[in-house]
Amino acid sequence: MDKKTISIIIPTYNEASSLTPLVENLHRALSSYSYEVVFVDDSSPDGTAELALSLAARYPVRVLVRSNKRGLASAVVDGLGEAQGEVVGVMDADLQHPPEVIPELLKEIQNGADIAIASRYVKGGSWQHPSLIRRAISKGAILIAHLLLPSTRQVADPMSGFFLFRREVVAGASLKPTGYKILLEILIEGEFQKVAEVPYSFKARHLGASKLGARQQIDYLKHVFSLMRRKGELLRFVKFCLVGASGVLVNMGLLWLLTELAGLFYLLSAAISIETSIITNFILNDRFTFPDRRAAGAGHFLRRLVKFNIISLAGLGVNLGILWLLTSVFGVYYLLSNLCGIAAATLWNYLANIGWTWR
Repeated sequence: MDKKTISIIIPTYNEASSLTPLVENLHRALSSYSYEVVFVDDSSPDGTAELALSLAARYPVRVLVRSNKRGLASAVVDGLGEAQGEVVGVMDADLQHPPEVIPELLKEIQNGADIAIASRYVKGGSWQHPSLIRRAISKGAILIAHLLLPSTRQVADPMSGFFLFRREVVAGASLKPTGYKILLEILIEGEFQKVAEVPYSFKARHLGASKLGARQQIDYLKHVFSLMRRKGELLRFVKFCLVGASGVLVNMGLLWLLTELAGLFYLLSAAISIETSIITNFILNDRFTFPDRRAAGAGHFLRRLVKFNIISLAGLGVNLGILWLLTSVFGVYYLLSNLCGIAAATLWNYLANIGWTWR
């Protein structure tokens, strides 16, 4: 790599116990490169910033102290303003991210990747001793990202906090992260062609205390909502709901016409009305909600229609199941139960369709 090409940004808050071994390990891993470590500290009361400054006498360390800000992701954004490298890395300070993996990430960058991610979830990756709850939270967060932000599906571990990227990936990006998942922000807002994932073992934490809690989970959901709004996915969901509302009108109107005017048995009228509303909903969604995800050709159209039918009928089952459960088991007023069932079925239909019909 050329001179001054690698900047490793490390956000810190109360990480004094792990700082010295971290910097020593980084130096061993990167001694053959020109590199710098940029610590971005949120005014840690345990002396993290002061210790980092003392390490600058022996290692290429710089320290940025923030007095009125909090949050890992925003710390990385501020660190980008200080970093001088052509390649920028992000990692945690708690020794869970092994510095010896960085040369492997750099190889991927040298081989043409714009972003190289240390991944727990590709072949060869692992996670040392996670609790069931921690693993479930991680998998759930990835599922949410893959469903609601489709451009993240190319990455097995978009929740990784350990990665490298070329500076030009974010050169023109407006980064507005919330919480602690800066990689998610870069994957959505950055400009890049190739992403590579390198397997690594996410180590158990031995020093300091984990900062993952309920607030961080709420911040993550806020971040996903913000990205959906910025990239048009929230508007897509609104369109889907509007199409669904139109389907209710088609269903009810046709049911009345077939029963009252055509004289059909009401259950037969209901079956015809339901299928008609499913077909009209599909056509409107295909043209109005998901125009960017349509594959041309009659065969593709019919496959999407069949998938949409299957999902919609399953959604009807969700609606009826919740209606029965809340009303018969928990004694909830049936109209309120039905409203809950409609909301659940709408969410099911949307998530299943973006994950299968219009993937």
